[in-house]
Amino acid sequence: MRSNAVPAPAVLDAFGVKGSAVPLAGGQGRSVLVGGFVFKPAEGTDEEVEWATSLFEKLASDSGFRVPLPLRAADGRSVVDGWTASEFLTGQPGPEGHWTGVLSAGRALHNALRDVPRPEFLDRHVHPWAVADRVAWGEQDIDVIDDLAAPFSTLQELRRPVTQDAAQLIHGDLTGNVLFAPDQVPVVIDFSPYWRPPGFAEAIVVADGLLWFDLPTDLLAAGSDHLDWPQMLVRALIFRLVAHSESAGPLGRAHSGEPARYARAAEVVVRQLATL
Repeated sequence: MRSNAVPAPAVLDAFGVKGSAVPLAGGQGRSVLVGGFVFKPAEGTDEEVEWATSLFEKLASDSGFRVPLPLRAADGRSVVDGWTASEFLTGQPGPEGHWTGVLSAGRALHNALRDVPRPEFLDRHVHPWAVADRVAWGEQDIDVIDDLAAPFSTLQELRRPVTQDAAQLIHGDLTGNVLFAPDQVPVVIDFSPYWRPPGFAEAIVVADGLLWFDLPTDLLAAGSDHLDWPQMLVRALIFRLVAHSESAGPLGRAHSGEPARYARAAEVVVRQLATL
């Protein structure tokens, strides 16, 4: 659903941009294109936005991925009256038809992020996906809505400790946030920071494919060179399930067909574990 909100003239002046606002698809319907730049409401505190702006300014753009270069205001601010801006890069979002491209771009991004220190603000996040991440890794206990209780119990029983791959900064929502254009390096957008092994980010992509897309069967084993891959899939499914539950609220209901989706995906992972 698109928002009617647009940056005020004073915001555009601060960023040195002129033009009319054109709504953009995606990004929760809150982004607009003005004068070749994408404007959207800031997500998180000013500290978090400044951190993300500085990070994207430093990321290499010739290592298997690109990121939109943030635009700063004339006085150096990354946020003006609640708005941020960045360059507009074209491309069609994956993952359908681009599964391997999504995974490859993610691997390149995570390689570039390997030495970035853990941001302290991650500990303060309490949104549904942050809660889901902690539950997936056994750091928090919650009760999910009744509709999802059965597949949640199955997935919890499948979860085992993992030992491989040190945690680092990852993008936890790559699936629909990699753009592809002919003869261009993929563009990674809408960075969702988490502190987990990179294999978890790949497992989320595969879990999304199991849940909502026609995932190519060979990609089920995308990370099978790691002994912990099936456990990453278990955690990825818990992550998506709990986020759905948290977004619904304690008295909410799952979307139609969702409990069956999670049950089927759990069965696939059970079969994957049985092959080991």
